[in-house]
Amino acid sequence: MKYLLIVSSFFIGSVALAQPGQFTVDALVSPKSSERIITVGGPGADVPGFTNKFIQFAIDAIASTGGTVKLTAGTFDILSPVHMRSNVDLEGTGPESILKKSDGVQTRFIIDADYGELKLTVENASGFLPGMRIQVTDNESSSCWNVSTALITEIIDDVIYIDSYLIRDYRADLNGLISNASSVIEIVNEENVTISNLTIDGNGQNNFLADGCNSAGILILKSKNATVDNVHVKDFNGEGISWQITENVTIRNSEIEGSGNMGLHPGTGSPLTIIENNKIHDNKVDGLFICWRVHHSLVRGNEFYNNGRFGICTGHKDTDVLFEKNHIHSNAADGVNLRGEREDNAPHRNTFRNNIIENNGTGQTGYGFSVNSIAKDLVLIDNIIRNNKKGALFIYSNGTAPAKMENNQISGHKIN
Repeated sequence: MKYLLIVSSFFIGSVALAQPGQFTVDALVSPKSSERIITVGGPGADVPGFTNKFIQFAIDAIASTGGTVKLTAGTFDILSPVHMRSNVDLEGTGPESILKKSDGVQTRFIIDADYGELKLTVENASGFLPGMRIQVTDNESSSCWNVSTALITEIIDDVIYIDSYLIRDYRADLNGLISNASSVIEIVNEENVTISNLTIDGNGQNNFLADGCNSAGILILKSKNATVDNVHVKDFNGEGISWQITENVTIRNSEIEGSGNMGLHPGTGSPLTIIENNKIHDNKVDGLFICWRVHHSLVRGNEFYNNGRFGICTGHKDTDVLFEKNHIHSNAADGVNLRGEREDNAPHRNTFRNNIIENNGTGQTGYGFSVNSIAKDLVLIDNIIRNNKKGALFIYSNGTAPAKMENNQISGHKIN
């Protein structure tokens, strides 16, 4: 049975169901199971259609009860991020379920965009649409928590109205820009969410760089109990997967490649992270950039290779992490880099066990394992560190604390 699901001004299906306020999820629950499921996509789907609006309708419809939104094979055009809801899972049919970011659009704003403002007067609003997620920057506020993001609510001539107050003063004379650089999928202020069995195509060559604390192929922010399983994130012009201010995030069995910044970026206080059995490669900067306060976590069974800087980089208060059975190779600089931090903020009590770290330093310089802070109780056990392309296999910067080394096989270059 087909339904006509009314969402704003677009229609789905062929038979009238009801006005939106009368819609019940029960109409789309699988009759063969007590599990609540809505399918989206091609012929036979409960919600036939291939844009983010159709996916979002299904997620919102099932949110009150929880359940699974299942995507058929096909390419879904993502004009604005898909927003996950608590207790809702998003599941594809495998690599052939593709969420592809639409082409980027960007313009300058011609009047300063001030703190707390809800509109931007721009040079050219062509290509921007209501409902689109935007990013606002200038040369002085262009990264991390200095970037404003919002949804467009209305466009009148060349004035763009937004739903969230700007968080900084942005100057038009300092290359003030607005673009639709944004995530493909977002989990924000939610819990108990799984994303699985699908492909995210960031369409990076046709998009502007998205800031990694606010956007990613998959962005997880101020959320807990989130899992990404068997997802391929490719060619996102920003960070493949970023999670900030989270608890209990798991990334497993996935591939992250071709990101315009980091492959994986946990940070800003994200304890109890698990990163397991992934391939992270050919990203512009680091494969895994562990940012601030990622602690009591596990990085196991991953392959980090061909990244533009470090395979793994960790630093500020990133403590009590076990790195085990990873293969870290062929990265342009260091295989593993412990960033320079003051002693109180250093990455203490981290353990590297049974890793293979080899053939790093494929760029101008680099080390197999580089320690640049006073990281207390750093332990390396049963690792193979070998065949570095340039520089030493294992290096301490001046003033750093020595690691506890047991039964490691280190060969091919000197130890400094």
